[in-house]
Amino acid sequence: MGNIPYKIILSEDEIPKYWYNMKAVMKEKPDPFLHPGTLKPCTADDLKPVFCSDLVDQELNQTDEHIEIPEEVRGFYKMYRPSPLVRAYCLEKALGTPAEIYYKFEGTNTSGSHKLNSAAAQVYYAKKQGLTSLTTETGAGQWGTALSMACAYYNIPLTVYMVKISSEQKPYRKAVIETYGGKVIPSPSTTTEIGKKILAENPGTGGSLGCAISEAIEVALKTDNCRYVLGSVLDHVLLHQSVIGIETKVACEKYDINPDIIIGCVGGGSNFGGLIAPFMGDKIKGKNNIRFIGVEPASCPSLTRGKYAYDFGDTGKTTPLMRMYTLGSGFMPSPNHAGGLRYHGASAVVSKLYHDGYFEACSVEQSKVFEAATLFARCEGTLPAPESSHAIRTAIDEALKCKESGEKKTILFGLTGTGYFDMSAYMSYNSGTMTDYIPTDEDLEKGFSTIPNISL
Repeated sequence: MGNIPYKIILSEDEIPKYWYNMKAVMKEKPDPFLHPGTLKPCTADDLKPVFCSDLVDQELNQTDEHIEIPEEVRGFYKMYRPSPLVRAYCLEKALGTPAEIYYKFEGTNTSGSHKLNSAAAQVYYAKKQGLTSLTTETGAGQWGTALSMACAYYNIPLTVYMVKISSEQKPYRKAVIETYGGKVIPSPSTTTEIGKKILAENPGTGGSLGCAISEAIEVALKTDNCRYVLGSVLDHVLLHQSVIGIETKVACEKYDINPDIIIGCVGGGSNFGGLIAPFMGDKIKGKNNIRFIGVEPASCPSLTRGKYAYDFGDTGKTTPLMRMYTLGSGFMPSPNHAGGLRYHGASAVVSKLYHDGYFEACSVEQSKVFEAATLFARCEGTLPAPESSHAIRTAIDEALKCKESGEKKTILFGLTGTGYFDMSAYMSYNSGTMTDYIPTDEDLEKGFSTIPNISL
């Protein structure tokens, strides 16, 4: 097994002191958000009625490569960070591959995912600003869980609009959010005007992240001293998640690990963007030639089959317009899609990097995703989150290519969290009742038709 242990765990003093801002080193910046009323670039004043002031400043920061992590946030991180970088020796053996496989494991906290990295920061800034309540959305539930934990820590009330089909499929995730004090409302709901409109137009819908975002924003705007917080997509969320990549890079340098391929699952883009951030920064500077792969579900393929266009971030069309790869804010994932990653678009930063050719993207069917998840669980002993398992699927595929060619490569992927609240999906796979859904071009056109016609 060489000199590399199963788990590389950094010391507490190696927790990052700064977040990494990829925008500062990008040769071409992402296009600015546009105000939906004026179609002019959003200013800080446009965004501050919705988001915390410090987060708006981070959102618009394109110059500082390193942004200091507040000491109180670093103190919160010490409860569960640094997270381990693990050598997947048992998976390598099962595959019979010459490849070395590593994964950065973000499931060591109670929320079971990487989402706590940004939740801790966002609620800290909300408390600093003197806010008295927050609203948010959640899809599979990891973000809602993480945010409820952070809100409990800082004693701020939280309302969570949870995608309806997820709240039905994952009642225990809902229970954890409520245990930490969060109020959960399945979305779309009758508690908001936007929710009522969506239900009238789509009776019986299982909802989407776009729906839940619309409802959470509406409530935030109508509630005194309240703001909306988002768990993915936005630039400041990717910034906070860069702790994943920074720790990974430190561990790789410490043990002379040189990744040839880095793989992450992509929904909104926070995990993938955070994992690749410092490595991608070096690639942009010409310091490495790492191959990056973003993996998304075949049933919600925003990068691989979407359009690069200005679009709304929510179904109710209340957010600023973002230029991103999108399926249209009106796109509704199939109800049988159990693998998470349900967002109709991808982060503007991630989308721009993809558009400029800095990484590859692929999509995979959920039955193949759960096949990989099951193999990983049996080999490595950890039950992976369905979202993470998209990255596992592609890591296995790349390792098998090495087996065929005899070429030894170093493969690193992000294990974003655990799947212990996703047992209904695993039950579906184990019983043979799981089905794959790949939208037809006609299906996608319905979503594309909701993309606003904006000439650049």
